[in-house]
Amino acid sequence: MNPGLRTNWLIAIVVVGWVLYLLAPVLTPFVASALLAYIGDPLADRLQKLKMPRTLAVVSVFILTFVVLGLLILLIGPLIRTQVGALLDALPGIIAQVEQVWLPNIAGMLDLELGEDVGLGAFVAQYGDMASTWATKVLVGLTQSGGAVVTAVLSLFLVPIITFYLLRDWDMILQRLAALIPTQQRETIVGLARETDDALGGFLRGQLLVMLALAVLYSIGLGLIGLEFAIAIGVVSGLVSFVPYLGLVFGIGLAGVTVALEPDPLWKLVGVVATFSVAQALEGSVLTPKLVGDRIGLHPVLIIFAVAAGGQLFGFFGVLLAVPVAAVLSVLVRFAYQRYLKEHPEVLVELSDDT
Repeated sequence: MNPGLRTNWLIAIVVVGWVLYLLAPVLTPFVASALLAYIGDPLADRLQKLKMPRTLAVVSVFILTFVVLGLLILLIGPLIRTQVGALLDALPGIIAQVEQVWLPNIAGMLDLELGEDVGLGAFVAQYGDMASTWATKVLVGLTQSGGAVVTAVLSLFLVPIITFYLLRDWDMILQRLAALIPTQQRETIVGLARETDDALGGFLRGQLLVMLALAVLYSIGLGLIGLEFAIAIGVVSGLVSFVPYLGLVFGIGLAGVTVALEPDPLWKLVGVVATFSVAQALEGSVLTPKLVGDRIGLHPVLIIFAVAAGGQLFGFFGVLLAVPVAAVLSVLVRFAYQRYLKEHPEVLVELSDDT
């Protein structure tokens, strides 16, 4: 490639990246909608094969999605309400445990003397004004950032609308994009798009199954040892496991605190550690290799970095989109690397000589 042309391409990429960064709040619902349309397109295509018009197929996908979400809310909602109620009922006992056991033990380790009134009620009374002041500041901050709140609410309303139109015209959009590609590069780019589609689709489906399987394993294991709030902790730990090790850390931390507040916590703590250890072993040796496989080829540290960067740039939606975007970028980087080695075989020879 001509050096001047290469420089122009580099400048164009930097400018486009900067513009995308500036437009991040506006682009977020469109990117989220495009991902949802991409996920829903295979089902809409299958309905079309049943002689169903495309618009009706898209409406059917939306109805099915809302029905499934509604059933999940109806099934899980009462369970969560029950466990939250149980947690609230257990709060007096937890407070008493902290007052009578934890505080004296901590004071003994630190060689401190406790006053006569070390109750949490006195603590709350002492710092009540501070909490009130902090809450007032939070409310003022929310009021001052009302524009951001309005933008977030509008994004939630825009996503299903944009998703509907993208999903309805998905095939036409892809055809028009393909028509814009120069003929001499079309075969290469279309092949790259198919490889990206295979990697991204397989990863999303496989990762969803891994998350659900972990939620079931965690819930069953914690339930067998008699842990309170076992299902709630297990389900949440499984669902947040799309970030490597986050579900493990969150689950062990929350379950450990719950167990530590019980009268005889040792054997249950062993059970908690065993539950998460077995589940992680199954995930690493069976679930991820079978359901996800080596579709992304990214190190867990890079995935964690992608999630953190997505959250910093695009907020909550950025966290959700970070791993799929990383999957696409990994395919593009591998393609560029293979293309480079093909054009410069001497590099491959040097690498083989070094090994």
